[in-house]
Amino acid sequence: MSGTDSSVFAPVKASARRRQRKPLLSVRHPLDPRAQAIAGVLAFVVPLLLWCLLSYVPFLWHPQVLVQDAGDATVSGQYSFVTAGQRVDREVFEGRNAELAAAGARPASGERVNPIFLPAPHEVALAFYTAFTAPPERTGDSWLHESLWHSCTVILLGFVYSMLLGIPVGLLCGTFSLFSRLVEPFVDFVRYMPAPVFGALAVAVLGLGDEPKITIIFIGTFFQTVLVVANTTRSVDFALIQAAQTLGANHRQLLVRVVVPAALPALYRDMRILLGWAWTYLVVAELIGEKSGISAFLYQQQRYRHFENVYAGIVMIGMIGLITDQFLAFVGQYLFPWESGKTSLSRLLRGLRRTAPAGSAVVQSTAK
Repeated sequence: MSGTDSSVFAPVKASARRRQRKPLLSVRHPLDPRAQAIAGVLAFVVPLLLWCLLSYVPFLWHPQVLVQDAGDATVSGQYSFVTAGQRVDREVFEGRNAELAAAGARPASGERVNPIFLPAPHEVALAFYTAFTAPPERTGDSWLHESLWHSCTVILLGFVYSMLLGIPVGLLCGTFSLFSRLVEPFVDFVRYMPAPVFGALAVAVLGLGDEPKITIIFIGTFFQTVLVVANTTRSVDFALIQAAQTLGANHRQLLVRVVVPAALPALYRDMRILLGWAWTYLVVAELIGEKSGISAFLYQQQRYRHFENVYAGIVMIGMIGLITDQFLAFVGQYLFPWESGKTSLSRLLRGLRRTAPAGSAVVQSTAK
């Protein structure tokens, strides 16, 4: 009887399980952990797969031919313009071979390849090592690690200065209508001006060092920061402000104890987005005045036609930005536990502090 009952209710249970599963394209519903992990992996695997197809499957693209044997050097007294080791367009290569065949000469031979500006994935992967170990080709040029460190320093300074000034101004604009009318019209006017147009003026005023580069990053992020922070501040529930005013809070208490704590998680997410915005100005900023940082490295490698190093440098910028953003997201879970459900950062640090003496005592007893 029990077997019969289970067989009768099996379709019903299966139907219930299907109803519980949310479709992948459900609106405003989070994916289950398995689908989320698969989608995250595919976000990187699919572009890499397309790159591999273009690099390793000749008939998909490969518009050029890498000449291995130039054939007969002369035809009708004219020297051949194809040489061994040269990359030429397929149409040119085929036309040259047609001329050689018509003259009864030995044709050229080669293999289909991509242009030099599109290296294969394995070449770029190898460049992740060789770009750090190979010395600069010209005396005085920076190593890759020196260029990356210099770029990170410029980004950090420009972004920190922008946040130190932009966040307070944005908070005032989002809280008080007077500041909004005094500041936002001009900020909204300037933010449409591309930051690089101030490059010549920054060099004339600040010189050829890092100051103009930091200034460009500051200009590119400050005005956006003011508007983003102001809009985020306005999204604070007005009932909280009314309750604080009812309890007698003054302007300073209203801003410090109500508005800022209520808007802080959203402001933290805004800063993560604006940090990525700052990276987009890096290449232009570092080419202003004296070239420096990762932008100068990429420019040098392009000039030497080491495009695998160019791609490696570009990927490193993306990796630094992604790792930084994910680290900030991880820390944010503990800074704002009321949103994430995690343990607060202060409680987590207190717990680690309590366990530290016990661990050191164990180590000392083991050593004895």
